[in-house]
Formats: sequence, C-alpha cells, structure tokens
Amino acid sequence: MTNTPTKTIHTIDALTLEKLLHKGDVTLIDVRELDEYRSERIEGSKLFPLSTFDLEKLPLEGNKPFVLTCRSANRSGQAAQRLLAAGYTEVTHLQGGLNAWKQAGLPLKRQSNAPISLRQVHIVAGSLVVTGILLGSLVTPGFFVLSGLVGCGLLFSGISDNCMMANLLAKLPYNQVQ
Repeated sequence: MTNTPTKTIHTIDALTLEKLLHKGDVTLIDVRELDEYRSERIEGSKLFPLSTFDLEKLPLEGNKPFVLTCRSANRSGQAAQRLLAAGYTEVTHLQGGLNAWKQAGLPLKRQSNAPISLRQVHIVAGSLVVTGILLGSLVTPGFFVLSGLVGCGLLFSGISDNCMMANLLAKLPYNQVQ
C-alpha cells in the first residue's frame, strides 16, 4: 500500500497575512483580472490572473511560502484547487479575500486612473435588456428595440474593443477617484 500525501487548502486571516507581508515572509499572489488589480490591491501583491493561469509562470520567490487572494476568496479557492490538481500538497489563500482585508481596515494601493469595473457594464447592459424585454412584452413591442440596441452595442464593443457604455459609466461621479 502506497502512502499518498494528503492535499490541503489552508486559509489565513487578513491580520495574520498583513503581519507576514510586513516581515517579508510570504509572497502574495492576486488571481483577479488586470482591471480589478489596477483599481485596488494589497501592496506588494503579484498579479497572476485565474483566466490565464499558467503554473509554469507562477511568480514564486524561491522557497518562500505563498498566499493566493482575490476579491472574495472564490477565485483564489479555484486557483488553490488547480494547484492541488497539479501536484501541490498544500496551498493557502486569504479567507474572505480583499473584502476581508478591507473589512479589517488594512491599507490598499489604489490607482486613480484605473478603468471602471466591467461588472458595472454587465449590470447596466443586463438591466437594459431585461427592461426592454419586460416593457416589450407588457406595454408595447416597440420596447424590444431597446434590447436589440444593447445587443448591437455589445457586439460593436466586442469587435472594436471600444465600449461606449463603459466610457459613459466612467464619467459618473462614483467612478472618479478623488
């Protein structure tokens, strides 16, 4: 009978991680996407997006332990699973992610000219499509045009890599960094 090593995902709380980072005892790997990372991040973290997760390029610093993080610990948990599947026996990620870090009142590095979150575009576009469908079904079919226009806008955005809705949302006061 062979002894198979157990594979474990550990969590670390924000205050403990902050102490380890301050002493330089760990490498923090942020698995969020570039736009999220640019807008706010934990000082000293290294970007390694889950969407382009290539284990050969994992930004490790020698034998120094590493901790994974993301916004809520969902994607860092997925990254941890991938690392275990690739042969790592222990992986640690920040419990609660960046949300827990903020809740603990710990400092973040912010970039004033970071792009707005794509999530805002998804929310607005989805709301407009649903509104167009509901009004088209309940009031008059002319409202279906709204859903069609949003769809055309998203198609144009994908082809041209220029999102007019994102440009408009970026002008809103809450997207302006003071």
